Amino acid sequence: MSLLRAAGALALSACAAPAVSGTGTAISGDAVRIGFITDLSGPYASVDGPAGAAAIEMAVADRGGTVAGRRVEVLAGDHENHPELAAAMARRWLTEEGVDVLISGVNTDTSLAMAEVARETRKPFLVVSAGGAEHTNEKCSPYTVQWAYDTTALSKVAGAAVTAAGGRSWYILTGDYPFGHELENETAAAVEAAGGTVLGTERHAHGATDFSAAIGRAQRSGAQVLGLASGHSTLVAAVRDANRLDPAKSMRIAGLLAFIDEVHELGLEQAQGMYHPDSWYWDCDEATRAWSQRFFARFDRMASLLHAGDYSAAFQYLAAVEAAGTDDGDGVMARLRGTTFNDVSLQNGRIRGYGLMEHDMYLLQVKSPAQSRGPWDYDTIVGTFRGDAAWRPKSRSKCASWTG
Repeated sequence: MSLLRAAGALALSACAAPAVSGTGTAISGDAVRIGFITDLSGPYASVDGPAGAAAIEMAVADRGGTVAGRRVEVLAGDHENHPELAAAMARRWLTEEGVDVLISGVNTDTSLAMAEVARETRKPFLVVSAGGAEHTNEKCSPYTVQWAYDTTALSKVAGAAVTAAGGRSWYILTGDYPFGHELENETAAAVEAAGGTVLGTERHAHGATDFSAAIGRAQRSGAQVLGLASGHSTLVAAVRDANRLDPAKSMRIAGLLAFIDEVHELGLEQAQGMYHPDSWYWDCDEATRAWSQRFFARFDRMASLLHAGDYSAAFQYLAAVEAAGTDDGDGVMARLRGTTFNDVSLQNGRIRGYGLMEHDMYLLQVKSPAQSRGPWDYDTIVGTFRGDAAWRPKSRSKCASWTG
């Protein structure tokens, strides 16, 4: 665990919400403390990890390093992908070390464990990098906000849009763990709602590396779309096998959770044409490009949606503390729920009554090498989705305790 301190002011992005002055100074302790718990050293460290902590530091710096007259501190901890460790760290930070808000990194199981601690201690819990929809369904909490994406949004955007674009028959390869199951089920529902069919599904072990047999079965099914309901190294391995076994690209590939990191690792020659849903793209507009160049100067890479989401969650939390004049959990949550969000990561954002941050989602398609203008110019935005077109409508929420 490390303690990171951010100081000094940097220029705000053109999209960033302006600071709002509060009327009170009911701040507990001598600082406002942001706790960030994620995978800092394991298999998911590259898509979030230390760079996610740095993105939070960028947000603190963009707020001037202080809020409501108090300095801001960031604590970054490694949960090592163990829910028990994540929960114990969260409890110690929230009850003994004066942490005022938790930002959750990758891994749904660790995030759900921390959510219970945040509920018990009545502290805001901003879920950026864990996409399991349970956060706002059966296990919803008045202190949890799912900030950047969830399985429903990923599946609805990819399933509905790719089907509408002519990919009407699907074969889905699924990571055999709860997050993968959610992606498969939600995608199948979206495909069928759009008039398509799912010709077959099969599940594979977490971390599988050989998809030859499964892709052969997908080809023989006649499916037009190969849906990949997994991520990271598993998705990369599946795309590589698909290129080897289907060089003519007779099946379109839809990576249901594909970050810019996977596209970079694959390279455009192999990744070209792949569809993938996202809540952020670095080359969206002047504001995202300017922020991304700052991030690139520090890490020699472009940010994933998780890094941009970490920044957004921290920036908007601090704005809410400033506006509310307090770091009391209930006061901050009330302020967050009454705000419309537009920044480098979120466009047209609002928190729905069951804890979901509803905002614009995008369907991206990977460019061919000839279409790319240079390094990291990987994607074209082929569709923008808002409201119920991307997110779960209230009628489908299983959260019994919230309304609105």
